[in-house]
This record gives sequence, C-alpha cells and structure tokens, in this order.
Amino acid sequence: MDRIRVGRQGPGRPRTRPDHVVADKGYSSRRIRSWLRRRGIKHTIPERIDQLNGRIRRGERPCGFDPQTYRRRNVVERCFNRLKHFRGIATRYDKTATSYEAAVTLAATLLWLQPH
Repeated sequence: MDRIRVGRQGPGRPRTRPDHVVADKGYSSRRIRSWLRRRGIKHTIPERIDQLNGRIRRGERPCGFDPQTYRRRNVVERCFNRLKHFRGIATRYDKTATSYEAAVTLAATLLWLQPH
C-alpha cells in the first residue's frame, strides 16, 4: 500500500494519497482499513463473510460499503481481462519494465481504436 502513486497531469511528483480506493475482498483486513483511515483516504472494500460475522458477534457496527461505487470497479477488471488477450502482456515476455509498459500502452491504444 505504501507504493501507491497517482500521476499528475502536469509537472510535479506523483501524489501518494489517492482520493478514493476501491478494492476487492482480498484487501479487506483490519490493518489495511485502519491504514487508509489514518491517511484520510476514502475506501470501498466489501467485507468477507467471516469478518462480518465476527463484527456481529462482537457487537460492532458494520463497515460502510457503497455498492454503486464498487460496481464501477468492474470496468477496470474488464479492461485488464481484455489486455490479457494479448499474449505478450499475459505472459510478460518483455524483460524490462519500460518495454512492458510500452507494450501495455500499445495494446490499450489498439483496444481503444477498435470499433465497438
């Protein structure tokens, strides 16, 4: 989580504190949620059922969860799925990070240019 970087459109170094984080149940831990809360970052992360049952058993209130915001995460997941149709990206043939980033940029451009 410390390596989060949000690039700027103009000059300047990347921000290390995004406005909002949307993640899946794999990131639903007390440690991650408290880290985000301490840094003042809003988050939308669904709770795993065992965590939810534990909260109910302890008499704690449930975490806030916005299903509308979480639903928009599907667009990003579908984009990753379409990018993985490119064999070089799915298997990571490129040796360096810059050439891999160039391949992802090229694949994203090709997807963007495809007629719908």
